[in-house]
Amino acid sequence: MREEVTGGAAVIDSLVAHGVSDVFGIPGTHNLELYRYLPASGIRHVVTRHEQGAGYAADGYARVSGRPGVFITTSGPGITNAITALATSYADSVPTLAVSPGPPRGRVGADVGWLHEVKNQQAALDAVCGRSIRVEHVDEIPEVVATIFERFATGRPRPIHLEVPVDVLEGEWTRRPAPVRSVPGPVRPGPAAIEAIAVAIAAATRPVVLAGGGARRAAGEIRAMAEYGIPVLTTVNGKGVLDERHPAALGAAVRLEAARDVADEADVLLIVGSEVGDADLWGGRLRPGVAGERMVIRIDLDPAQMHKNVQADLAIVGDASVVLGDVLEVLRDKGFAPRPVEPPQAHRDAIAAEADHDAGPWKPIQRALAAALPADTVVAGDSSQVTYYGTVHHWPFTPANRLLYPTGYATLGYGLPAAIGAKLAAPARPVIGLFGDGAAMFSIQELITATEQRLALPIVIVDNGGYAEIREQMVERGITPQAVDLYRPDIPALARAIGAHGVVATTADEIAWMASQALTADRPTVIHYQVG
Repeated sequence: MREEVTGGAAVIDSLVAHGVSDVFGIPGTHNLELYRYLPASGIRHVVTRHEQGAGYAADGYARVSGRPGVFITTSGPGITNAITALATSYADSVPTLAVSPGPPRGRVGADVGWLHEVKNQQAALDAVCGRSIRVEHVDEIPEVVATIFERFATGRPRPIHLEVPVDVLEGEWTRRPAPVRSVPGPVRPGPAAIEAIAVAIAAATRPVVLAGGGARRAAGEIRAMAEYGIPVLTTVNGKGVLDERHPAALGAAVRLEAARDVADEADVLLIVGSEVGDADLWGGRLRPGVAGERMVIRIDLDPAQMHKNVQADLAIVGDASVVLGDVLEVLRDKGFAPRPVEPPQAHRDAIAAEADHDAGPWKPIQRALAAALPADTVVAGDSSQVTYYGTVHHWPFTPANRLLYPTGYATLGYGLPAAIGAKLAAPARPVIGLFGDGAAMFSIQELITATEQRLALPIVIVDNGGYAEIREQMVERGITPQAVDLYRPDIPALARAIGAHGVVATTADEIAWMASQALTADRPTVIHYQVG
């Protein structure tokens, strides 16, 4: 029997067909046809208090679940509110899908005062996403959604925006099954490329692995490399790919000069899944290859990454797990037996000493939380000193952990909604938000979302009285500090007014104990800790 529905059903049916079980978003005048079909779809909808929060929640959801995070907005201000979240996902290669209405067909750029009109909404979104796709006919929707999910599965993960004109979303559609495409296997280079990597590693006397976020699904293979006695550095997005307590692990320390010295001294530097950009190196640089002395090998899904920031002498396009697995097999066939791992203690000591320069009050917080919380804790951080000077260097991670951190775009306000997305993606996993007061105030309204969802989330807000990092930069430049020392509200009282728990900690050990108790609470617990 033919079932006549609207374009909203075409979108929702397509999401269901691709396994979407949760979406974040806010209803608005132009996206109501999506909400017509949500209740019967089986998809859980989580309403956030700002579209940026929906985008960050989808990002955190994707990082923890391994599946694309999806969110819905209305047109105009709804989707433009989410642009910073999408730019964050783009910078960190996170697969999120933003679905929004757009102007009716024939109205793009008309400048006629249409409600929520933007000069060119799609162009604005295309500037910050992997791609913005506008459909022009309802029958295109299922195929376009199939293309989007195929791209998520096979290429470098990046956010995508789907724009559906309002008249298409509200127009008639005859319901039909949404297509789901078979996904090709992981990208695998030819035997010659694998042989070249294996030969270089076997001949090296000072090999080093630098693993980024693109190595996350190759944790077993990275560990096998470490068992050969090869030191492993990671970027922040690669933190925990190798257990940071492993003798060959040098931590997520590539921003530090002592760590870059290790990479620069390598005769073979194997960079796996990282663009090694400024957000990783903090203004530093890695030494390029030198014929006969040093080889830089890069493995990445994205061919465009191969020569960014440090040129590859050997560029391998492929899935990190598959490539490294094949390399390890060749090494075994060549009789390249695992060597006893000699801890690079001098390197580790130098890196730890440099990290301690910025440790401040952040180190004891990390040590206390790491000791008190379960081994698989997810930590949602932010562009806060407690994260980049603290969690990154002083909370030892394993592959069971995950740090959610807006590395590339370095936004504020990410941590709280990302923690919400992570907890909804994995309800049984311990998730904690740990960030500063400046970051918290960018998205504190999402505490209402967490409370409404009754999430057992410890939210640790380390309050240094404002934007301390910017204050320090002003002082360094001889600028009189201004607009950085902020009024301190009663944050625990604010939490209680929302309906969450709100408590005050006076020591790092108190933070840890309160956080461990909050993991089983009946709602979020804001733990306020004042420093400075």
